[in-house]
Amino acid sequence: MTVHIGAKTDEIAETVLMPGDPYRAKWAAETFLDNAKLVNDTRGMLGFTGTYKGNPVTIQGSGMGMPSLSIYVNELIKDFDVKTLIRIGSCGGMQPDVKVRDIVIAMTSSIISSPSSAIFREFQFAPCADFSLLSAAVKAAQKKDATCHVGGIYSSDVFYDERPDLNEQMTRHGILAVEMEAAELYTLAARYNRRALAILTVSDHLQTGEALPSSDRERSFGDMVEIALDAAFE
Repeated sequence: MTVHIGAKTDEIAETVLMPGDPYRAKWAAETFLDNAKLVNDTRGMLGFTGTYKGNPVTIQGSGMGMPSLSIYVNELIKDFDVKTLIRIGSCGGMQPDVKVRDIVIAMTSSIISSPSSAIFREFQFAPCADFSLLSAAVKAAQKKDATCHVGGIYSSDVFYDERPDLNEQMTRHGILAVEMEAAELYTLAARYNRRALAILTVSDHLQTGEALPSSDRERSFGDMVEIALDAAFE
């Protein structure tokens, strides 16, 4: 057990999917895993372990934002020796061709700041996905005939953004979508030589204002979870 994860060492699989919302972790585990068992409920951040096509998988909530995710990823890697970490979550579309319900697979993630910024000082580290996971996820998305975009995203440290000038420049430079966790996940994976990927469902769009109704989210997020699971065990 750790400060934030109440599971025993053998209750966490080497492959972990990480939604931000602990209740989305519960839904995904109950929907896609066989014999899913609650292994963590410390501070209400639910985690479940089961199997997918015979492969052990843990689905653990990360909370919102990079500081929260950093806590869980550090403990999963250092104390549970997790090898593969895949973020599954929502994002806001930033390009005209990135539509609500589409899948975004993040090749890179840009930031203004993150919990790791202080250790780099003036150096601008470019966190990126594990290529084997990324290529496997693209293949899995193609098999499902899901509309998928691959490229750079932006990991913001604020939810209520007041920088329209920055959004304009990100759109100009091809950033596909914005979310709040992937950059720190990629940085920690690089630091500890682990595999990491972020697979995201577009739940709203910054340009059009369109948003996915809450009643439709679980159905739309299902493709993302299956793509992540298939990519992990290709």
